[in-house]
Amino acid sequence: MDAEDVGGVHIKYLYHCPRQLWLYLRGIRPEHLNSAVQVGEAVHETSYARGTPVDLGAARLDFVDGRQWVHEVKSSGRPTEADRAQGRHYCHRLRRVGVEAQGAILHYPSTRRTARHPYTAEEAEQAERDIAEVLAVAARPTSPDRLARSRCRGCSFTDYCWTE
Repeated sequence: MDAEDVGGVHIKYLYHCPRQLWLYLRGIRPEHLNSAVQVGEAVHETSYARGTPVDLGAARLDFVDGRQWVHEVKSSGRPTEADRAQGRHYCHRLRRVGVEAQGAILHYPSTRRTARHPYTAEEAEQAERDIAEVLAVAARPTSPDRLARSRCRGCSFTDYCWTE
């Protein structure tokens, strides 16, 4: 795996749980069995259908508006650092292919909120650090430690981490 292979899901999992990222990178993909993931897919399919998805290979973002803001639809009710990191990563990827992304607008349809995050020089530096961290997790021969069990609520990887 190299930097060009790092996509939005890798960044999201890095922020959620490095162990989740490590398992995902090794082909363990239980998401389709998780009801929260299914709800998220339904929200995504029924919200903001006017935009055209943008496929950047390893990264697939919801849409980019005419002012070059990345738009991402999220199923959760509240913003998380993982959401912001994913938007930042998409801006970074777009800039690398010559699109001057201005930032990310995160949409939360369940609470009718949006969060706007301009893409600054500091955000660009953090995007590079995030990619380096994903690559470091990918290179580990053993999985990172589990998080506290209370942080695993709703995670589709719970059985892989907590079954003894």
